[in-house]
Amino acid sequence: MTDYTIPLRLSRLRSSAMSRALVKETRLHPQQFIAPLFISELINEPQEISAMPGQYQLSLDCLPREIESLSSLGIPAVLLFGIPKHKDGYGSESFNQEGIIQQAIRKIRTVNKDILIITDLCFCEYTDHGHCGALNGECIDTDKTLALLAKQAVSHAKAGADWVAPSGMTDGMVQAIRKALDAEGYQHVPILSYSAKYCSCLYGPFREAAQGAPKFGNRKSYQMDPANGAEALRETALDLEEGADVIMVKPAGFYLDIIAKLKQNFPEVPLCAYQVSGEYSMIKIAAQNNLINEEQAIMESLTGIKRAGADFIISYFAKDIARLLNQNKL
Repeated sequence: MTDYTIPLRLSRLRSSAMSRALVKETRLHPQQFIAPLFISELINEPQEISAMPGQYQLSLDCLPREIESLSSLGIPAVLLFGIPKHKDGYGSESFNQEGIIQQAIRKIRTVNKDILIITDLCFCEYTDHGHCGALNGECIDTDKTLALLAKQAVSHAKAGADWVAPSGMTDGMVQAIRKALDAEGYQHVPILSYSAKYCSCLYGPFREAAQGAPKFGNRKSYQMDPANGAEALRETALDLEEGADVIMVKPAGFYLDIIAKLKQNFPEVPLCAYQVSGEYSMIKIAAQNNLINEEQAIMESLTGIKRAGADFIISYFAKDIARLLNQNKL
């Protein structure tokens, strides 16, 4: 008689929910997530972002309610993007001590003194041309942009930001910001660098949310080519040499190999991944059309990012995943 005994059946450990829970390799927790927020001077009440169902631009007056909601779910950090009333060629509102982000930082502190406030350092929302720095003709003027980034970083730190996060992929940005912060006595403020930020179609909905689309051209000359992987190692190594405390991959879902590559090469450095607006909107719109289960897609996408090597994740699903985790739905 033929013996069909299989010595090891991996499915044995999948036979019950409790068994699966005990052997789960990748775990999500609300404290692994950062919630991005758009704070606008142009509105008096929350305004839904049509390209991102369920996401809103917030006014300063309604910001406390959102912080209370995030805090109640156990989300430890926010990433702030500002939408000013006035724009110019240099993004000067970004370093105005009474600017929208500076006011937002102070407002948040009155609600929750412990929540971690991270501020995006860039200029696309603040410039009248929509590019990520000062221009020389139609090209980024690196030296002028670095000087302006330094002013923006110091202004945010002075207002009370815990971390600053330069996102423009400007050569030398981390070094310029670190020197400026240290010179002004903010040696304790870490830099979360967008060290591997790709020129991606997945930023489309963000341009409505932050009102920072370029008025001409594109950002291919300063954001990374999606075809390049080794370049991410070079960019990240440079940022770390310049003083970055935390590194980031953006977007996340299409770049899981880059997340894994950076974690393998820089295992001791905290790694953040940004699940961007396009990733969010694709899941939301597919779910609205009954093509996928939204809760399962949220869980699976974020688990994949964590499994690839991210230590924590910026996601517009931060509140959703926190609710699911707190309800033990996952």
